[in-house]
Amino acid sequence: MKQILNKNLIAIAIVIAGIIIGGAYFFTNQETIQGLSAQEAADKAINFINQSIEENVTASLLDVTDEGVVYRIHLKIAETEYNSYITKDGTLLFPNAFNLEEQAEESSQSASQDIATTDRPDVKLFVMSYCPYGLQAQKMFLPVYNLLKNRAEMEIYFVDFIMHGKKEIDENLRQYCIQEEQQDKYYDYLSCFVRKGDFNGCLLETGIDKEILEACVLEADDEYDITAQYNDKNTWLEGSYPMFDIHRDLNEKYGVRGSPAVVINDTVIVSNQTYCPQGEIKCSVIPDFTRSPEKFKELICQAFNSEISECSQALSEDAFSPGFGMELSPSSGGSCE
Repeated sequence: MKQILNKNLIAIAIVIAGIIIGGAYFFTNQETIQGLSAQEAADKAINFINQSIEENVTASLLDVTDEGVVYRIHLKIAETEYNSYITKDGTLLFPNAFNLEEQAEESSQSASQDIATTDRPDVKLFVMSYCPYGLQAQKMFLPVYNLLKNRAEMEIYFVDFIMHGKKEIDENLRQYCIQEEQQDKYYDYLSCFVRKGDFNGCLLETGIDKEILEACVLEADDEYDITAQYNDKNTWLEGSYPMFDIHRDLNEKYGVRGSPAVVINDTVIVSNQTYCPQGEIKCSVIPDFTRSPEKFKELICQAFNSEISECSQALSEDAFSPGFGMELSPSSGGSCE
């Protein structure tokens, strides 16, 4: 934005040499005139410019058009053509204009184009299992997974610290081990868990083998020192948050700050430039991104090398509420960090 505005100021300086640049110019010591015609307003602007610039340079009118709230004046100074704008009452002259709507659209398109395309996009969603906003993102994720699971690599990962107590450590371990040992049942389990928040009921409902699960949990706990670090507060992040190191390498690689975090084809998706991680990791700013299945699907579909038929299928444009349950929500922001 700063670079674009600087270019505009340069253009203004060229158009009206000798006038103090301010962005809008007031015709002072003149009585306000209401409702000038396009030609009257243009003539007034040209006269003002010619009185203000060097004697050996002349401004001439080429065309004037009605742009709604202002008139656009197409003029020529020396051999160069410019566009300026004047209010319809003839009191304000703008040597240049910045179209906010067009710029917002261009910025959105540019941001989406930052994501590399592949034949089979890789989609990672980092969450804390009891983070309300992570649960909201998982409810966004699941319909898209069901649609694109045969065309893209899509997987749930865990943030490398805990903010919701021992129950979150236990649930992270459960979900990690179901993915590792009983992958075919994981997304059925997750669909149940985000609705009900009842892990025991969901284990039973989806037919998870508890013996296999418990053996894996013990092994993973030992391998990554999960409980050991929980019991040693000296290891906690900022002295407040127990560590959960199972996906620590990926958290560090992508600069994950909290739950949820989305990565598509090694590009971190954020809603604001300030959330982009430091370092060489690619970051794409999607300022209007909402956590609806349809918006998430559209984002992933832009990451394919070519169009696929699944992307033409419409999903819900409504975001789910944070936390457990399938209620809808007008809010689509927030994170645990």
